[in-house]
Amino acid sequence: MATHVIVGKGAVGSTLAQELVAQGNDVLVVSRSGGTDTDTGSARVRHIALDATDTSALTRAFQGADVVYNCANPSYWRWVSDWPPLAAALLDAAARTGAVLVTAGNLYGYGTHRAVMFEDTPLQASEAKGAVRAQMWRDAAARTDLRTTEVRAADYFGPRADSQAMAGPRFLNPILAGKVARTVVAVDQPHSWTYLPDFARALVAAGTTPAAWGRGWHVPTAEPLTFLELGDRFAAAAGAPKPRIRPMAAGMVRALGKVSPLLREVAAVADHFTEPFVMDTTASQRTLGMSATPWDQAIVETLAAPARV
Repeated sequence: MATHVIVGKGAVGSTLAQELVAQGNDVLVVSRSGGTDTDTGSARVRHIALDATDTSALTRAFQGADVVYNCANPSYWRWVSDWPPLAAALLDAAARTGAVLVTAGNLYGYGTHRAVMFEDTPLQASEAKGAVRAQMWRDAAARTDLRTTEVRAADYFGPRADSQAMAGPRFLNPILAGKVARTVVAVDQPHSWTYLPDFARALVAAGTTPAAWGRGWHVPTAEPLTFLELGDRFAAAAGAPKPRIRPMAAGMVRALGKVSPLLREVAAVADHFTEPFVMDTTASQRTLGMSATPWDQAIVETLAAPARV
């Protein structure tokens, strides 16, 4: 039995907690609000409230942990201001306690999406959010006083996916109800979609696989689908009518971004959807010893989960 600490209790952190418990581990979840995770429902999961930018408080929480996971999720429009102090505190606390630090990452740092993304694709994003994520990994990789790795996912879907997910309830609920589903920008470009339980399993594997430490890895992810293909597969599996998907024009997203900080940041990464956004996971499957859940299984499991809003 190992002890694990998760920082953040959103969709990724909660899914990870469930996976760790299923593997026989004790889990401490750190968040600003503390409280309980009703989805996990296990006595092996404890929650505490603290400010994760407080290095001393984090160090106390990490004492005795084998692995700690950065699953924090600052507001989308606050990445530039909130991520640097949070990431620095996590690095320092992990170094002080000797715990392996595994960061739940994404693909923003690569900065180019016309070609398939590999783990050794240069982190050269110029857009602000991507530049922050790229610098987070450079700072972590430069440390010689800790063991760390980053597990990078594409846009996720699955049980526990919330309203922040592009393929979450705001997209799926209208489709399943036979209503019009709205998306941002394009719907016809190939896109990688990471299944949340696969994300959790990859995080656990990376934390316990020494060969994974010191570099970033992609979550093993099934073949890419366009938004249209994704909607068709979910509708067919649920017995719903053929989806009616209406994308918002890029100009409209930019205009709405003048009053909505969330849409302003979405508009800044519109290329994630107007161009192919595909990652290769061959190397991570080999190193982490796992493969992606097939689409048919992932869709059935997602549809069987409690509805989200």
